[in-house]
Amino acid sequence: MAAANLLSEDQFLCSICLDVFTDPVRTPCGHNVCKNCIDKHWKMNFPMPCPMCKAVFYGRPQLRVNTFISEMVAQFRHKAQQKAGSGSGSGSGSSEQQVAKPADVPCDVCTGTKLKALKSCLVCLTSYCETHLEPHLTLSGLKRHQLIHPVENLEDRMCTKHDKPLELFCKTDQMCVCLMCSVLDHKTHEFVPLKEEYEGKKAALGKTEAEIQQMIRKRRLKIQEIKHSVKISKDDADREKAEGVQVFTALKESVDRGLNELMKEIEEKQKTTEKQAEVFIRDLEQEISVLTKRSTEVEQLSRSEDHLHLLQHFPSLKAAPPTKDWTEVRVRLPSHRGTVVRTVAQLEKTLGKETKKLFEDELKRVQQYAVDVTLDPDTAHPGLILSDDGKEVNDGDVEKNLPDTPERFSSLCVLGKQSFSSARFYYEVQVKGKTAWTLGVSRESINKKGDITLSPEDGYWTIWLRNGNEYEANTDYLDCLSLKSRPEKVGVFVDYEEGLVSFYDVDTAALMYSFTGCSFTERLYPFFSPGLNRGGKNSVPLVVSPVNQTE
Repeated sequence: MAAANLLSEDQFLCSICLDVFTDPVRTPCGHNVCKNCIDKHWKMNFPMPCPMCKAVFYGRPQLRVNTFISEMVAQFRHKAQQKAGSGSGSGSGSSEQQVAKPADVPCDVCTGTKLKALKSCLVCLTSYCETHLEPHLTLSGLKRHQLIHPVENLEDRMCTKHDKPLELFCKTDQMCVCLMCSVLDHKTHEFVPLKEEYEGKKAALGKTEAEIQQMIRKRRLKIQEIKHSVKISKDDADREKAEGVQVFTALKESVDRGLNELMKEIEEKQKTTEKQAEVFIRDLEQEISVLTKRSTEVEQLSRSEDHLHLLQHFPSLKAAPPTKDWTEVRVRLPSHRGTVVRTVAQLEKTLGKETKKLFEDELKRVQQYAVDVTLDPDTAHPGLILSDDGKEVNDGDVEKNLPDTPERFSSLCVLGKQSFSSARFYYEVQVKGKTAWTLGVSRESINKKGDITLSPEDGYWTIWLRNGNEYEANTDYLDCLSLKSRPEKVGVFVDYEEGLVSFYDVDTAALMYSFTGCSFTERLYPFFSPGLNRGGKNSVPLVVSPVNQTE
């Protein structure tokens, strides 16, 4: 039709959706609109106004599709598509459009099979496939519309109160608003364009993403750390099992060897006794045989009535044949007393060697966790004297004038500066020449004032020396320690996770005592008390010594 060339592009646009007509209808007041658009418009408004001239209808008019305009629109669309195709180059063709999948945004204009939308229009609130998008790319009135990547729920981008696009961000209420909101409901508020707020929020999200990635990296590192700890634990467990098998195999062999030697000794003694008894019995039986023969001869002679015969043989038979005097003869019974004791003593000696070697190996392992400990003067009782390097402490008999802070003990005690809340640690203290001392660890929240009870329940895991020779572990009750020698240097080992506190005689590599099954939930501090001076009898200081690995 030649008339189509005389009309401008804007004359083919619906006044409601601002897009090219789809099923155009004429209102009673003479204006053309899309049938679907006017239906929606009148559903939301009563009385029903014309979107162009605002003429009001109180009854829904009967609307029919304007076939003339429909044909004009069809020709216009065809012409626009040809123009777009020729402008893209003779060698390029339109790619085959895809049918919308469940995860895709479908074209709102397609009828029947929905094609995948290529763009969504924020003005029309409609998503378009490539074909139905053409008017927005060719018509000057539609080119001004804002196109974005296809999205669903375009209605959510409209102000529900004013039916206008959400174009501004209210910083006061932290919400998206339309232009009408900015001059009505939010007129005194601070506004920025959506794009500006978008950039700010995007930057904030970038920072959040960086923080999240950092958190992820830290947690992955923590996973690696945990896996490494498990590997270390498994290696320790395998080594302990191997050493345990080796030690107990040696102990079992010693026990078996001792038992075999015991059985052999007892059996040999018994065989000797049995051989001696056999000799005695054989000699006795021989004598019995001789005596039985003589008894028979004597009996026969005594029955003889031949006077001459009896008198002739009497001299040779009147006395018993010569025999051995068995009165004092005894079987020498072997003494088995002490055999078992001697064997067990030898076994104990062997076990002692194995046990000593085991303790030496154990001490070597714990010494690997040695830490540098110095005494904390802020916690020291005023009567204590600390060396300048913080390694020695003893009772000075005179209290200094020091502030009574919450950290300071009111009894003769001092803590180490260093604290521990995980892993393992070990330190050594020289106690040579002292008649009293207390060593161990304490938790952070202990009571430092008044009467102090040194027990695990009150946060102390310690052992002490009293009266020069009484070694005791401060449990809920005093547990006396049976030591073979007086320790001159004491090693203190703590395994925080395992809940273990052990004390070693460093010089003999002997285990003095262990607190097991402890539950540590706070930081732990090394704990020291040098004991009272006692007029110089206990003036020797406690000395925190450097740890030298035992050979």
